[in-house]
Amino acid sequence: MQRILVVDDAEINRELLRNILEDEYEVDLAADGEEAVGKLKEHQNRTAAVLLDLHMPKMDGFAVISRLKEKGWLRRIPVLVISSEDAAEIETRCLAMGVSDFIHKPFEASIVKNRVKNTAELFACKNQLEQKVEEQHRIIEMQAEKLRESEPFNRLMMEYRSAIMEVETRLKVLNGEFSQMYKRNPFESIKSRLKTPTSIYEKLARKGYPVTVESIREHLSDVAGLRVICSFPDDIYRLADFLTKQDDFILLRQKDYIKKPKPNGYRSLHLILSVPIFLSNEKKYIKTEVQFRTIAMDFWASLEHKLRYKKDVANTVEIEEQLRACADSIEMLDYQMQDIRNKIDLSDTAV
Repeated sequence: MQRILVVDDAEINRELLRNILEDEYEVDLAADGEEAVGKLKEHQNRTAAVLLDLHMPKMDGFAVISRLKEKGWLRRIPVLVISSEDAAEIETRCLAMGVSDFIHKPFEASIVKNRVKNTAELFACKNQLEQKVEEQHRIIEMQAEKLRESEPFNRLMMEYRSAIMEVETRLKVLNGEFSQMYKRNPFESIKSRLKTPTSIYEKLARKGYPVTVESIREHLSDVAGLRVICSFPDDIYRLADFLTKQDDFILLRQKDYIKKPKPNGYRSLHLILSVPIFLSNEKKYIKTEVQFRTIAMDFWASLEHKLRYKKDVANTVEIEEQLRACADSIEMLDYQMQDIRNKIDLSDTAV
């Protein structure tokens, strides 16, 4: 039988809930918050739900919820608050802290049973799913480790690193020429990265491709990546045009998220290039992704990335709306700054 912990300083409430639930659950009782935390520490893996009163001596219900959250137990054990209050602010505070549901006094047996049953089953399914995800992650890490130990894979990574160096060199040459001709630099910085073996394995598996060196070459175009940060939007297009006109670079694909932003507001110019690398006995072409952003676009993307991958973020919908609004404001600012720069350049020419 699943274990339910009832926490209430009133003995009559504890016994009423025990009588309602004992036919379907193993019911344990605690008279205050400190006793409840102690029992959970001992039986956390067997506890299907906690029924918790808010007003208790020693440690009240809010303190118990905070303690469960600190220990990470609240993600695996649902808490249903026992309350005689209907105050919206109390329920709002509890929900914000991570409470799953409420059981109001006086107790109605059918409601208590259904709410406990539904909440416990929901969390059981959630916990099982998380266990499957963790197991899948362990399998992915094992397969990724095999990739790391593979000589053909390591040679391929060397080739991707060479492609990155090739693109960086061309960009630096263009930067020097641009600086000489126009007395300013077309980009502020270059960042580069190689996909990790884990990320490579996950992407191939997700797309249904075999995890082989040949499959990586054929099906992945973003193993080698560079991000070029420019000051102004027209520098992005000018620099991308210069780069794609290199007679031995081949433009395979272009996605312009500046002119056509993603629904969330993301803006960037993406190029997939086939880049030549020169080895001791051969010349090879390697797929390389180059992203161009302004400084403001890059700052926005960094903040959006944190939201996307950070867990337990409150007010997610509101933050996403604010980010979309910021993305529009950033676009206006980028072009306003570009217009100011153009006026300054015209003024310098006139002088």
